[in-house]
Formats: sequence, C-alpha cells, structure tokens
Amino acid sequence: GEHVDDEQAEAVRHLKVLSRVEPSHKLSVVRYLRKQGEVVAMTGDGVNDAPALKQADIGIAMGSGTAVAREASDMVLVDDNFHTIVSAVRQGRAIFANTKQFIRYLISSNIGEVACIFFSAMVGTPEALIPAQLLWVNFVTDGLPATALSFNVPDSDVMRRKPRSRREGIVDTWMAFRYAIVGLYVGLAVVLGFVWWYLYFEGGPKITFKQLVSFESCTEEAAKAAGYTCNIFKRGPDGLMQAPSTVALSILVTIEMFNALNSLSENESLLTVPPWSNPWLLAAIALSFVLHFAILYVPWLASIFSVAPLSFDEWLAVVWFSAFVIVIDEFVKFFSRRLLARGLLEGGRRKQYGARSISRSPFGPGGFLTPQDDELVNFKHV
Repeated sequence: GEHVDDEQAEAVRHLKVLSRVEPSHKLSVVRYLRKQGEVVAMTGDGVNDAPALKQADIGIAMGSGTAVAREASDMVLVDDNFHTIVSAVRQGRAIFANTKQFIRYLISSNIGEVACIFFSAMVGTPEALIPAQLLWVNFVTDGLPATALSFNVPDSDVMRRKPRSRREGIVDTWMAFRYAIVGLYVGLAVVLGFVWWYLYFEGGPKITFKQLVSFESCTEEAAKAAGYTCNIFKRGPDGLMQAPSTVALSILVTIEMFNALNSLSENESLLTVPPWSNPWLLAAIALSFVLHFAILYVPWLASIFSVAPLSFDEWLAVVWFSAFVIVIDEFVKFFSRRLLARGLLEGGRRKQYGARSISRSPFGPGGFLTPQDDELVNFKHV
C-alpha cells in the first residue's frame, strides 16, 4: 500500500547496502531515488537488470555482462572496475569546473571592457580605448588564456563536494556577483590608469582633473597658458593621446592575464593552486604578451592600433593597477570558501558519516567500492 511505499522510499534514502534483492526491487530503488530528486546511476550485467538500467539516469553495464544489459545501458564499464566510475565522476566534475572558469574569465573580462567605456562617459574623460584596441583584446589576447583554462587541474577537494543538483545552473547569483566585482574593477583600473597618465605621470602633462574632463572645450591659447597643448587630447600623427591610451590598453591586457591566473580554480587560492599547475595557461599568457608587445614596438602595427611604446615607469604603473585584481579575487575566494563550509552555497562538502560499508558487488567480477569511494560518490550497493 501507500504506507509501505513511503516506508520503502524513506529506507532507500538512508540505507547504504541492500542485499538479496530481486530485479523488480532494483527498479523500485531507482524510481524511489529519482522521485527524491537524485541523479541515479545503476550498474548491472544480467538480462534481469535491463529494466533498472533503462530506468536510471545513467545505466552502467559491465563489459563482461550480457548483450541485453549493454544495449539497455548508457555506458559500458569495460574493465568491470568500480574505481573507473569514481575516476569518471572526478573527470566530469573537473570538466564542469573548467567550463565555469572559462565562462567566468570571458564574462568578467567583457564586463570590464564595457565598464571602461561606461566609466569614461560617466566621468567625462576622453575615450581611453578605441574600437580597434577592444577588438584586438577580444579576439587575440583573450582567446588564448581562455582556451588554456580547459587544462586546469581538478581542485583538491573536487571529490569531497556534495553532488550538484540537476537544477543548478552554471552561473548562479553568487557567481554573477563575483563576475561583476572583478569586471567593475577591470573597467575602473583602465580608466584610473588613463587618468593617472594625464594627472600624475612625470612624463605626462600633469594637468588638473577639471582640465581633463573639459577636453572638448580646450583651446590652444588657454592650454599654452596652463603649460600644455590640446594635442594631448587628439589621436593621429599630430596627436599625443597614443601614450595614455596605450597605458589603458596595457592595463586591460595585463589585468586580464592576472584574471586568467585567478581562474585556475573557482575557490582555491593561488597559494594552493599555483600558476605552474597549468603550464598551458602560462604559455598562453606569454604568447599574449608577445603579441601585445608586437603592436606596441613594431611601428606599422603601432600606427594601426594607435599606440606607442611605454617607458619603464609606465610599465610599473600598468603592473601596479593590474595586480590588485588578484587581491580582490583572493578575498572573494576566501569568502566563498567560508560560505561553502557553512553550507550556504551549492557544492559544499558532503557530510561525514560515522559508519562505512564495504560490499562485494553482485554486478561484476571482483569489483567493489572502498569506504573512501563510498563517501566520494555516494553509491548505494544493491
């Protein structure tokens, strides 16, 4: 009756080992778990296991099993070893995490580019970047590190996290907030570097902020009286705006390279997951800088992108404005780890159980799960 079904459903929720079950019981276990919102993987090797294998979200047949079981399954475990499933789960979680990092890197970088334009318009300064420079960043310097992020190593706690809900999206509210925080700083840093060149750089005009935001009404007579020329607000052969624009562009490129390092892990610090853990990313960052140096120091490329070579002091300022993004992201990661530890975010660590079971699997020769595997993947032995 219904009361018996409720008791069985509750038992399935908590039990770890079920023995002497019939094929119909396996099918019932799958249905109960799916009704409870679980993603169910069922293993089997016989003809009688086919209904349960078909009903499960992921049917896993043994390579030594019957043709019927293999046909009803979504995947075949060729080596008949349950540890292969654990490895597959680990790899799947790593792929999902790397996909999130890829998206995070590109979205936060693009938010920064939009924020740069917005802040310039809001403050009233000249445009720090021209369309050709933004296209260069988007299509060349961004693409290489983003691709290299697919080679990130899995986090050390990737198998200690609780299973992800099927309703959980790649981007949740907290992740979107993190995108915005980093992206807004990227845009702010670009504009600040641009303004710094005009106001404080020893080799710059050292004008006032009021004079900078009044660039549209600049006249040569008033500018010469104040000790500068209106050409500092103009691009082209007679203009001097290439230098501050190059500072802004270099900050954008450098800060996005640092942001790529932040994307080595969603929540782990760079002290835990160091940059050399992904040599492909380091190579991509190096190549991106080589391409950036090319447009700065090759004359015909510099004229196309309206840039100029930077001095040592200008490069120091570029690194200073850019490196702070690592500090911001490290703080956000620390806060994320605290929220995960308290169970306030999806993907927190699994609760630790007081008892563990080791059960010889009836579905494959010699295949069994250790207590550690049992904890990591949360298998029920049927």
